[in-house]
Amino acid sequence: MNDIAKLGEAAYGLGFVPPEFLKPGEDEYRIRDEQAADPLHGLGRAASSYRRLKPYEIEALVKNSNTCRDWGLVRVSDPFVPELVKDCEFAGLVRIGRLDRETLEHHDLRTPVGITRSRVIACDIGDDCAIHDCSYLAHYIVGDGCILLANDEIHVSNHAKFGVGIVMEGESESVRVELDLMNEAGGRPVLAFEEMICADAYLWARRRDDEELMRAFRAMTEAMYDRRRGRYGTIGRGSVLKSNRIVKDVAIGECAYIKGANKLKNLTIRSSEAERTQIGEGVELVNGIVGYGCKVFYGCKAVRFVLGSNSALKYGARLIHSVLGDNSTVSCCEMLNNLVFPAHEQHHNTSFLVAALVRGQSNMAAGATIGSNHNSRAPDGEVEAGRGFWPALATSVKHSSRFASYCLLAKGDYRYELDIALPFCLVDDDRSRDRLVLVPAYWWTHNLYALMRNESKFRARDRRAVKVQEVELSPFAPDSAEEIVAGIGILESALRGSGEGDPEHIELPPGRFENSSRPVVARRPRRAIAAYREMLLWYAGNALLERLEAPHPDAALGDAIASLDLPRVGAWENLGGQLVPLAEVDALVAKARSGRLPDWRAMHAEYARLAAAYPEAKASHAMGILRWLEGSAPGAAGAPAPRPAAALVSNALAELASLSGRVAAAVRESRAKDYGNAFRRATFRCEAEMRAVAGEAEGNPFVRSSAAEMARLAERARAMAARLGPR
Repeated sequence: MNDIAKLGEAAYGLGFVPPEFLKPGEDEYRIRDEQAADPLHGLGRAASSYRRLKPYEIEALVKNSNTCRDWGLVRVSDPFVPELVKDCEFAGLVRIGRLDRETLEHHDLRTPVGITRSRVIACDIGDDCAIHDCSYLAHYIVGDGCILLANDEIHVSNHAKFGVGIVMEGESESVRVELDLMNEAGGRPVLAFEEMICADAYLWARRRDDEELMRAFRAMTEAMYDRRRGRYGTIGRGSVLKSNRIVKDVAIGECAYIKGANKLKNLTIRSSEAERTQIGEGVELVNGIVGYGCKVFYGCKAVRFVLGSNSALKYGARLIHSVLGDNSTVSCCEMLNNLVFPAHEQHHNTSFLVAALVRGQSNMAAGATIGSNHNSRAPDGEVEAGRGFWPALATSVKHSSRFASYCLLAKGDYRYELDIALPFCLVDDDRSRDRLVLVPAYWWTHNLYALMRNESKFRARDRRAVKVQEVELSPFAPDSAEEIVAGIGILESALRGSGEGDPEHIELPPGRFENSSRPVVARRPRRAIAAYREMLLWYAGNALLERLEAPHPDAALGDAIASLDLPRVGAWENLGGQLVPLAEVDALVAKARSGRLPDWRAMHAEYARLAAAYPEAKASHAMGILRWLEGSAPGAAGAPAPRPAAALVSNALAELASLSGRVAAAVRESRAKDYGNAFRRATFRCEAEMRAVAGEAEGNPFVRSSAAEMARLAERARAMAARLGPR
């Protein structure tokens, strides 16, 4: 009746693992004992370290209104003060660590060590825990110094998977939990695992055509986990759980703080002393992984998800069938079927992101609906956006669309699919003339304050104690540089076709950037090309300066530069925020496909190897960009042979020193626009009030720090150019 079965009194607290899943000589505690003895994830204590209760202790426990069908199954450690256990019911094998007269305090709440008014079933409880008013605590290993107050139910099933996409022995494939990323209709499923990062999810969801690789990835996931039944839930040492309703099949790390949650089911909640995870009021999380140092508060819902480290869900956010990268904040919005790389911001009401691959360092404004679907009879499509994607307020974008790095979408309802190949571009739907307007290099020419602030902002927000993956946070990197090179080619080709010297705008090939027959125009193309070239110089000069400043005797600088002067690697892939030459990615994939990577930890070691090689690869790519700039300069067709590498770099560094001053001025000027605009000043009764409230452009912290940084950069560039000798 209603799936309620009568099992008999003997089943209460015993028989956690069905006998058909036990080998000869095994009992239901075999995995529990392994877990409890683990010093990292358990108690670091062997089962033999506990003792039986003494007769006077049983007498004291009974006197304090405690009950147990078999007191012989309750084991304790010394010291054990039985008076600290009151009004409790015990069942099954219960092992209790040190219990002495102590008081624990957390956030001004003080509670005595002890166990009161609780039902405890087959649990291991660490030293000096405070467990009060817990209605149902079953099959858990509770670490030392934990506080559990007023929780309704905390328990696990014998087939608990803790958010990982595996099936336990005896289970059918139908119970496996998959995450459908990047596409509402499915087709790109991945299996979550405890240590999953965006790079893993990206390769798995992206390379669906490689069936052998898909099998390898599934095998790598399953190799990391024990499929035997009977694993207990864990609550790491120093964790606090207060006033939660349902906590089922959840593994909780150290120093977590979980209060007022409605439902937590089938999860791994990673937490440590250095990166403490907090989950708050009204939260419902099901089938997922919560990363280290995360904050999840105020009515959030997440189902089938992976939440990266140092990320936050707040104020009713919904995260479903999605992987959200590290250092991200999502509030008041809905995200479905997405793969979002690190440093994503979406903290405004009514924004909606669906069926998208967003490569991070992105911002979703209020009212934006990215992936408004069903615009044809075809199956639901996808949206793919490069780093720095930023749609404006109330912007609507259709499936299927693609955007280069740092695209800024002006407010509008974009009626047609878009393929914007020009990076750092402003996109505008000009309804009055029924055309699409593109402003290439907009960030460089109009808002250097925001562009230059991005990198420092993202670095300041990266509070991960353990950085599993190195993420490229600079807008100026190999991926965006290659997009700029391609963008220059697009604009130059269009200019040749226009026949004008310096047109205000040029028409781009129809059907190339928008799925329509209406005009698509690029504004100020020659200014954009000049800006793009400055951006390439900025990228290449900074990358080479940083690399050459590594300890090199002056005599060795020439050799160091020569070692970088190689053919340019033009194809790069963004693996969850880590930039890797495409050839290296293909080699890594081949290695995984062949079975030479036994699990995902081995894959992560490969990412670390590639990250160690990145500075050299980036500098070599930067050198290739300088060669490209040299060869593509106006009038270069009849130019003499390429300059020696040292002279080329020395000249670039001298230009970088000069450019840094112009960048500092442009940062200040783009910020000053907010102070000189008459409408911005309209709400202040006088100049003094405006200064008191909004400050001044020159006093802005980033403007000041940027000016100082640019001055240091110019000094460094000139010093290195001098070391390289005459140009």
